[in-house]
Parts: sequence; C-alpha cells; structure tokens
Amino acid sequence: MKFKILFLLLIAVSITACKNNKKNTVDSTSDEIKSQKDSLIYPEEVHFKSLKQVTFGGDNAEAYWSFDDQQLVFQSNNKNWGLSCDQMFLMNADETFKDAKPPMISTGLGRTTCAYFLPDNKHIIYASTHLVDKECPEVPLRKNGKYIWPVYDSFDIFAADLKGNIVKQLTNEKGYDAEPTVSPKGDKIVFTSTRSGDLELYTMNIDGTDVKQITDELGYDGGAFFSPDGTKIIFRSSRPKTQEAIKAYKDLLAEGLVEPTEMELYICNADGSELRQLTDLGNANWSPFFHPSGKKILFSSNFEAERGFPFNLYMIDLDGKNLERVTHGETFDAFPVFSNDGKKLVFSSNRNNGGGRDTNLFIAEWQD
Repeated sequence: MKFKILFLLLIAVSITACKNNKKNTVDSTSDEIKSQKDSLIYPEEVHFKSLKQVTFGGDNAEAYWSFDDQQLVFQSNNKNWGLSCDQMFLMNADETFKDAKPPMISTGLGRTTCAYFLPDNKHIIYASTHLVDKECPEVPLRKNGKYIWPVYDSFDIFAADLKGNIVKQLTNEKGYDAEPTVSPKGDKIVFTSTRSGDLELYTMNIDGTDVKQITDELGYDGGAFFSPDGTKIIFRSSRPKTQEAIKAYKDLLAEGLVEPTEMELYICNADGSELRQLTDLGNANWSPFFHPSGKKILFSSNFEAERGFPFNLYMIDLDGKNLERVTHGETFDAFPVFSNDGKKLVFSSNRNNGGGRDTNLFIAEWQD
C-alpha cells in the first residue's frame, strides 16, 4: 500500500482549484497556442516528450508494466466501475478508458493493493484482505487530529493469472503482508511485513520460498523497488528518533495504524547490506523508482510545500546530489514507474481533473 489512495484523496479534498495549463508568453501562431492550451504538459516539464491521460475518474494509482512493456496492471476505486474500494485492473499499454472499463483481474472481494507482473507476463502478484472479509475494510483517516492510514493485518500476498484466478497464496504469516514488487531479474520479490512486530522489508523467491528479513530498524519501511540490475533496493521509511515520536509510532502500530507524513528515502543492497539514507528533505518523500540508468531515483515529495501540497516528482542521484524537479503541478503527482525499456513513464496525477478529486493515470514519453 505505498502510501495509498487515501492520501491522494486527502490532498485532493483540500484543493479548490487545479491549474491545468500555464501560459506561454512567447509569440506563437494560433495553432501553436491551441496546442499549448490543450497540452497536459507544463512548460517546465522538459523530460516529457508527450503525455497521454489513461483514466478519467475515481482514484487510479500504482500502475506497473509487464516485463515486455505490452500491458500494465493498476488499482482503482472508480465508483462508475461498481467499486467500493481498490481492485486490480489490466490494460494494454496503448489503451485509454474515458468511456470504457478495463477488465478486473482481482477477486472483487475485500481491498486489494500493489499488484506487480511476474516475469512470464501471464501472472501478477498483489495483496488482498479477501480471506478475512469479503467486504471493504473500514478506512480511518484521522486520529487525534492527525492524518493516519491503516496497515490491515488481513493483507496477504497472492499470485493470480490475468483472468483473475488466484493460483497461489505466497504469504500466510500473522499480520500485514503487502507492498510486493518484483526484481527486473525475475528472481525475487521484496515486500513489507509486520511479522517481526515492526514494519520491515523482506525478500522471497517469486514462488514464496526463502523469505529473508532485510531491514531491522524501528519505523515504517515500505514502498520498495529493485534497481534495474536487481542489486539494490530503494524504499521510503519513517524513522522515529525522539522518545515522543517512538511512543507515538508504537502506539499507532499497536492499533494497526501509521502516520505517514514524515518519510525519507533509503537505499541498500538487495540483501539489506550497506543501508544508507538517501534524502534529508523533510515532509513526505516516497514512491521512489529507479531511473533506467540505475544511477538516479525518481520520487514524489511535498518537501517544498507549506500546507502539505503540492506533491511533485523529483529526481536525485544515488549519492544524494543533483536534485531536480521533474513535474510542476500545483496538486499531486506520484507513483512514477519507468517501462522496462526506459522509454515511457507512467504516474498518477490530479492534473486535468477540473479541480475535482479524481486521481488519474498518465503515460509520458521520457526524454533525458
């Protein structure tokens, strides 16, 4: 549940207007002006050669490419698709869904999160609560005036085919098991679990065997991804340091809750060795993903914001230098994921939603 759609809703509800287009003051022909007006790309977004909107309603996020880049799997709670909470959907890479509904490939029961393709391109993994309750679990948003989010003990990780049939349960430990992603090498899964009593990262083979804990410091370690060569892992973490912060974190976790508003990025080897903090920006830095070169990280952050928003995409070197802002919206951009060939980027955004609450998927042609 990499910071989840709940945060998207919180941000979107707080916003009364969305600036969807910025004016270009350079003299242009009428056709050029119309093109600029209709463009989804802000002038400063130089890494986007083109940008296509994929979904048009509800909250859509965490879209991940198949290994051959032909399809994506994503989660949505679009009420127009008959949903009460997040379920998983399949799409071809060239499709859009303004007047259509993609095929659902989760069970339709419980709440699901964090689907990811397996290397055969015929199966996915995802986390679901359906074994405990077929209904959508309750979603607390605040506690003692602070924004919180649930880490449901009922989440386990499953493998399914592209028709929605579950073929294997990969986790069955007590507690939260979710947020799985697969190494580009196709051999390992990294995921977050509370089986140790804290929210730590673990790896396992793609068949669920050989589970190994790779983090062991207090705090919420999650949203992890492998580097393109499978040798490193990038993730975000809350690491409470003061006695007050430690107590607050432990008290919330005992209730199955976390407060994910202060997080930094961490990087380590795939076995957990050589762990180090990558960012020290403040506020929430999360949803990191490796640049195709393996030498940079793309991530979402509100560190420049005073009121909790906007969230924009940023890029940073693996040594923490050369921070660059990639998107320039006034609302919410997050969940960036490069295609395996490095040519495209899918991400979620509040742009072009008419000032409403919808968070949609966008696919950009990437240029360095």
